[in-house]
Amino acid sequence: MSPLDFRPFDADNHYYESEDAFTRHVPKAMQSRCVQWAEIGGRRHHIVGGKLAHAVANPTWNPIAKPGAISEFLRGNPNKIDPKSLLKEREALPDCYLNSEARVARLDAQGLEAVWVFPTLGVLYEELIKHDTEAVKALFHGFNRWLEDDWGCNYQDRIYAAPYISLADVDFACDELEWALSKDARVVVMRPAAVHTASDGVLSPANPKFDPFWARVNEAGVTVVIHAGDSGYTTHGYVRDGFSAAGLGGPMMPNIKHFNIERAAYDFLITLSYERLFERFPNLRVASIENGAEFLPDLLRKLAQSRDRLDVMNYYKEDPALLFKEHVWINPFWEDDVYEIESLMGADRVIFGSDWPHIEGMPEPLDYVPELSKFDDTKKQLILRDNTRSLNVRRAA
Repeated sequence: MSPLDFRPFDADNHYYESEDAFTRHVPKAMQSRCVQWAEIGGRRHHIVGGKLAHAVANPTWNPIAKPGAISEFLRGNPNKIDPKSLLKEREALPDCYLNSEARVARLDAQGLEAVWVFPTLGVLYEELIKHDTEAVKALFHGFNRWLEDDWGCNYQDRIYAAPYISLADVDFACDELEWALSKDARVVVMRPAAVHTASDGVLSPANPKFDPFWARVNEAGVTVVIHAGDSGYTTHGYVRDGFSAAGLGGPMMPNIKHFNIERAAYDFLITLSYERLFERFPNLRVASIENGAEFLPDLLRKLAQSRDRLDVMNYYKEDPALLFKEHVWINPFWEDDVYEIESLMGADRVIFGSDWPHIEGMPEPLDYVPELSKFDDTKKQLILRDNTRSLNVRRAA
């Protein structure tokens, strides 16, 4: 295809957390309830909430697997490569994975206008301490201050790091949001999961208890991202639970845990619609990042069914499927059928995200461009740049 005459805005980049990301701004008295380092068998590991974390084998990251290492396998393994060999090649941890200054130079080399950047481990650790609300608050208050130190919520109008929000305590969530807004954050991130609270048990994220948070999001017009992470989903005994490489033969062997990410996003997003969050707060914008999109046909079908079944009760004031398409933006997995997703959501609700530099993404962000070859130039530009540009500007109510 012909070269692009614009630079894309990548809605899904990642950093690898520095060794003190979870401790630098967490009070020492709370660290034993949050994150600590331990050496076991000559290797360093994270202890989260007093238990050994199995989310990754090497949380120091060094050396690190190369970007897109398993991308060919995810596409169907056309060259019949032994999947066990894909992660053997490692490299010293590049500076651009650790700080914003080095990353800007990499964006220039990659031909990118700007990026949203998200945690690697940060989206995994709320689940591990969800029963200790004070620890959740201490950890993510500190984590967000580290984020501003090392990345900046808005670095040179090129890198937009997303502060992590937990709804475990609604007052805390509102305070963290206010702090993020004061730092010129254009996007905040949370995991797609039900909310564990100290006083009210487990609640839907659309429960009216959290309306003060959503009201402030609505007023400020900042985009809320739900990003793949550990949402606490059970595999009902088929595979060991937890966000780790469980299953016979390792992480790339087939098992139902591979569906957990999409199940979590499906449940979160449809619940916002079922509980009429978008009716209450008409200025909300929610972006689903790295959660895939194969669930969309069924989600939209169920919203239409719900509308029809409850029509006699006048439950919905607006068509929930149409409202969903108005308020939600979708970043498909690169191996998803982007043409199907566009036909369901419209080109103005599909956003490009490469997952760079993770192993599940592509070796380089713009390797994705040929996947859009059947779209005209207008739709390509919407998906690759303009939709995320729009979401990156606060839209005050």
